Amino acid sequence: MPSFVKQSLAGLRVLLVLTVITGVLYPAGIWAVSRLPGLHGNAEAVDTTLVAVAREGGGYFVPRPSAATLPASGGSNKSEVNADYDQVVAQRKAEVAQREGVAESAVPQDAVTASASGLDPDISPAYAQLQVPRVARERGLPEQRVRELVAAATSGRALGFVGEETVNVTELNRALDAGA
Repeated sequence: MPSFVKQSLAGLRVLLVLTVITGVLYPAGIWAVSRLPGLHGNAEAVDTTLVAVAREGGGYFVPRPSAATLPASGGSNKSEVNADYDQVVAQRKAEVAQREGVAESAVPQDAVTASASGLDPDISPAYAQLQVPRVARERGLPEQRVRELVAAATSGRALGFVGEETVNVTELNRALDAGA
């Protein structure tokens, strides 16, 4: 057999093997693992705080808004000069101000702008502090106790100087549910 034919057959075998592995076996394995009991609770991934989980009710901290309809992920291509975007941000600002009982000027930027993926679990400490009185009142907890929980869920800057301090809303709400 000529060298070209041998190389072509070897390449075809490699193609078929990799197609079966990456196109059939790997997806089937991931699907099977996702069906194992104990990995999901109430359609929420457990044992992770890397994804924002919005909760219903006034006794929970509210994550950043999402441009996508969850569980999908995605951002918006609208910019600050888009009239529709301005209207959405203004509407969100009014809703947050009303929910928290503050002036619209007191609403932090991250409370009204969506994260790039819509799944970001982090909010600014300012947005968390804005929500403390409402959460404490709804849960019947002292504000100081809720502030302690916020402090426990707050992460500092990476390496001490990269990025901003953030509060993980998923971690914070789970601590509230745990009876903290």
